[in-house]
Amino acid sequence: MDPISTGLAGIALVQKSVDFIKSNIQTANDIRDIAGAIDGMFQGEKQIQKERFGSKSIIGQTKDAASTVIDAKLAKEQMDEMRQLVDHRFGHGTWQEIINERAKRIQEEKEAEKERARIERQKRQQMIDNFQTTGIVAAIVGVVILTVLIYFKLG
Repeated sequence: MDPISTGLAGIALVQKSVDFIKSNIQTANDIRDIAGAIDGMFQGEKQIQKERFGSKSIIGQTKDAASTVIDAKLAKEQMDEMRQLVDHRFGHGTWQEIINERAKRIQEEKEAEKERARIERQKRQQMIDNFQTTGIVAAIVGVVILTVLIYFKLG
């Protein structure tokens, strides 16, 4: 994470990121020079959306309705402005490439997380199966030993 985004939340993160991009866009040699600020802007926008729609409580959703709606609209305006600046500086379609690549990476991360969860479930099931097998074997051995002891005691 870029230092610009440390400790900032929502609209403040979007605004700091936009300010950084505006002041550095003309001197950036390539998109990597401002990539951290773009990531910070996306992170701030995500926080705004989470704040706006993430609360399960009715009170939480209506408490600051005006500010969350305005923050979301301000973030959208600033992101549109950044789209124009980035496309102007690095060529038409650059912003869409960034959006597409970001969506692809988010999807890949979700799929990797699902795969990790599947493997973890599989390991847990294997451990349960091993315990059950061990229990069954121990019970059979116990019955055999008990049968042998009874046989020799009676016989």
